[in-house]
Amino acid sequence: MKMTENGVFSRDKVLTIDTMNPTVKNVEYAVRGPIVQRAMQIEKELREGVKKPFTEVIKANIGDAHAMGQQPITFFRQVLALCSYPELLNENMFPEDAKNRARRILQACGGGSVGAYSASQGIDCVRQDVARYIERRDGGVPCDPDNVYLTTGASDGIVTMLKLLVCGEGASRTGVMISIPQYPLYSAALAELGAVQINYYLNEEKCWSMDLSELESSLAEARKHCNPKALCIINPGNPTGQVQSRQCIEDVIRFAAKERLFLMADEVYQDNVYAEGCQFHSFKKVLFELGPEYSDNVELASFHSTSKCYMGECGFRGGYMEVINMDAEVQAQLSKLVSVRLCPPVPGQALMDLVVNSPQPGEPSHITFMKERTATLSLLAEKAKLTEQILNTVPGITCNPVQGAMYSFPNISLPEKSIKEAKALGQAPDMFYCMKLLEETGICLVPGSGFGQKDGTYHFRMTILPPTDKLKILLAKVKEFHQKFTQQYS
Repeated sequence: MKMTENGVFSRDKVLTIDTMNPTVKNVEYAVRGPIVQRAMQIEKELREGVKKPFTEVIKANIGDAHAMGQQPITFFRQVLALCSYPELLNENMFPEDAKNRARRILQACGGGSVGAYSASQGIDCVRQDVARYIERRDGGVPCDPDNVYLTTGASDGIVTMLKLLVCGEGASRTGVMISIPQYPLYSAALAELGAVQINYYLNEEKCWSMDLSELESSLAEARKHCNPKALCIINPGNPTGQVQSRQCIEDVIRFAAKERLFLMADEVYQDNVYAEGCQFHSFKKVLFELGPEYSDNVELASFHSTSKCYMGECGFRGGYMEVINMDAEVQAQLSKLVSVRLCPPVPGQALMDLVVNSPQPGEPSHITFMKERTATLSLLAEKAKLTEQILNTVPGITCNPVQGAMYSFPNISLPEKSIKEAKALGQAPDMFYCMKLLEETGICLVPGSGFGQKDGTYHFRMTILPPTDKLKILLAKVKEFHQKFTQQYS
């Protein structure tokens, strides 16, 4: 008991920093970390009239397409509007194919409303549509709708699978292999679950490709102190923007089979492939093309989302997960686990259905849909090339080709004086750099240290999503700042 200033006794808090779940304190999420929090403070200061050497904050820290100005796909929003307010079905302002999609979705919803709960695994007809989409994408490889789980974005599915995988104590504690650099969802989820994070490094000199010898050495070292059970791959890559070759994917599948590892394939950027000669290959398709030795045995969970690609519908939180070769008893436990959260957001499920069942040739919306889809992906490809080209003109910055996804992850050379000053302040050197960049230019990027990187190397992640004119301004400011920063600390 404590006495307050006004003489009243108050009890100690039940939940304190010392009594809370200790694994939560280990969670870090750089994409919305200190840099972003400071950016929000600066925006508030600008609104209050505080004078800065810039008039706005340009956020290039996160792949939030619509927040950056990308326009939604008309057909998707028409159907979602009809689903949200079915009275509009009586109006003549919507094309008939949009109305038909909306009617089909509403008929599958309780009470004909997207405000009703759905089945925990997701609306049945949507899962069937997802299965048909996967079959088309993978050249006819069968997909069972019972193996499809609709999720709250891809993140929900990834965390759910990790929950199933993690167990044991001490040397038997589950280890999960993740790429470095990585998307911080993985390290955050592993920290919260108390799992062992096993790092394997992508090869920056070879455009962030996966290296089989690196996987082997990383796994061998990890087996000395934990029980490695899973291997996570992000393809196309976040934050590194690479597209893995088919040969690389074959090698990874063979490695997982040999070492008895559960594969988790994060494929949310599967439509975001820009570089000539690059192509998206799903892990499932390659797995089945390798034959029954692999397709009947290797356990795989793959993930997709409505948040990226040409859709960019992050706020609807739509996604799916497909599981392959999962033990039947474990799959029953998975179904139980997803039932605890009742169901994914039904509007997100409806949107996922539209992504996998888009307007077809001959339907009224097809021409507009294809025009918008193509324009969005073409513009992203142009901005990926522009970003790479401009960053590579800056002395001290080296940027690999942005083959896919939505980000560049350039290597930045930092003066020794700045590194020492950063460490004296208790900051990672690239955090120090990015914070200075924010304070002096209003540009919000994420330091490479938030994603992981080889010791002695420094990076930042920058999204290619801002409008072209704003992206050019951003890149020009980064170029000017880097030169000034280098001179200041030389």
